[in-house]
Amino acid sequence: MLPLSKPGSRYDFAAVLREHGIGSLRRYVPQTLQVNVGKLCNQACHHCHVDASPKRTEIMTRATARRVVKLLESSPSIDTVDLTGGAPELNPNFTYLVEQARAGERRIVVRCNLTVLFVAGMENLLRLYSDHRVELVCSLPCYTAENVDQQRGRGVFEQSIEALRILNRVGYGRANSPLVLNLVYNPLGAFLPPPQAELEARYRDELRGRFGIEFHRLLTITNMPIKRFAAQLQRWGEYEEYMGLLVNHFNPHAVAALMCRTLVSVGWEGTLYDCDFNQMLELPMTWYDAPRGRPPTIWEIESLEELATRRIGTAPHCFGCTAGAGSSCGGALE
Repeated sequence: MLPLSKPGSRYDFAAVLREHGIGSLRRYVPQTLQVNVGKLCNQACHHCHVDASPKRTEIMTRATARRVVKLLESSPSIDTVDLTGGAPELNPNFTYLVEQARAGERRIVVRCNLTVLFVAGMENLLRLYSDHRVELVCSLPCYTAENVDQQRGRGVFEQSIEALRILNRVGYGRANSPLVLNLVYNPLGAFLPPPQAELEARYRDELRGRFGIEFHRLLTITNMPIKRFAAQLQRWGEYEEYMGLLVNHFNPHAVAALMCRTLVSVGWEGTLYDCDFNQMLELPMTWYDAPRGRPPTIWEIESLEELATRRIGTAPHCFGCTAGAGSSCGGALE
């Protein structure tokens, strides 16, 4: 388990910010609402910071989904709704959330693992995606079967390639197509991602040449030293070395673009978080104005704009978002 920041610790992120004259992190007006609809997934990837799997039972209810939609209606600053999980498509309220978010003409992003397209009952996904111009962000940690299957499970690469071909056939990933298909790379070990533009060019050459697959962008995301990946680092005896790598590559220029500045994260049960990683560590937003004995939830605010200017909670894993070129759900920050 990743220790929280303590004054004087080498992992004290707040202290490093002060050393660089940055001060505490505070929110801007929120632009993105990221909704984690639960931890149920048809995969159980080794690097997963959510600890998602087919055995998880945490799942967002219709009542919570309705409250999310109500907040969207009263929050005009939100232009992007980012649905994640688990596999968000497995939540019975997924279609409802997509339709309601699109009714407000917002950009909809779905974190898709690709293989969910082949799960029984998911036959209407392609039509839902395309009808509502859902932007897909799909995990593909490498362009070779050996590396993907090592991280995500046997046979996942073959299914992922077939899913990408299907998406291409309906227009996703094609040049000038409004159906956006982005891929996600995350390292297979305890190291930082390579430069995003260079790796994207390599992915494009490999996937186009070997499989005839097209996509729009490649997003590189640093593995966070939390949950399943943290446990893996401990087994390898590389936890301290990896944390040292992140700390030593702290990039102060990445701080201004951190996703927590403009993103609000909502947990499957309605608790508010500064980011998805804090959510997985159960570090909710804090009532900094006055202690109330409980974390804030979507039922205790009337608009997401109320969260602007709040102080952002930090911990050692924040070094993962500020190492090297920086990292966010939208890829490299620089």
